[in-house]
Amino acid sequence: MIRLVLIALLVLAGCKKESAEAPLPVELSAEAVGHFCRMDLLEHPGPKAQVHLDGLPLPLFFSQVRDALAYARMPEQSHAIRAIYVNDLALAPSWEEMGTGNWIAADAAYYVLGSARAGGMGAPETVPFSSRAAAEGFAAREGGRVLRLANIPDAALLAPVAGASEAAPDDTEDFRRRLKALMPSEG
Repeated sequence: MIRLVLIALLVLAGCKKESAEAPLPVELSAEAVGHFCRMDLLEHPGPKAQVHLDGLPLPLFFSQVRDALAYARMPEQSHAIRAIYVNDLALAPSWEEMGTGNWIAADAAYYVLGSARAGGMGAPETVPFSSRAAAEGFAAREGGRVLRLANIPDAALLAPVAGASEAAPDDTEDFRRRLKALMPSEG
């Protein structure tokens, strides 16, 4: 009887250890859509991210790394974050094709902030790499500076993008024209 109790305790201890471990990253597929934009991630250039939340079976995907890191720093989280993974640009075939399985833990990455490259949604991007040398090489070509996750200021992630809320006059008129074309005609 004591032997059965010891075995049961060992099994339970093993289960607790497994549940405390971070979930593995999920490969991108056509079903992966951005949490904020609800668009297919494979259609956007630049690095992506996924955030795994406690109690949810699938991660939240983000079209830009900047958006995922901003999400993680927002105070109104409904679930505890278990893991964040970002594309490793050092392993990506190109800026347009990030790959589907080249994920690294967000806290292990080196990030380039302030580069000339915009992310998948057109905002400044926080570009992740698995090595400092790769990040420094990218920064030398594209501009920016290399930081670790803990050193990225909140303002770099949470501040509004300059000009994002101001539509150009031509864009506004084009939007109104297209909207009017969708409305039923009178008569």
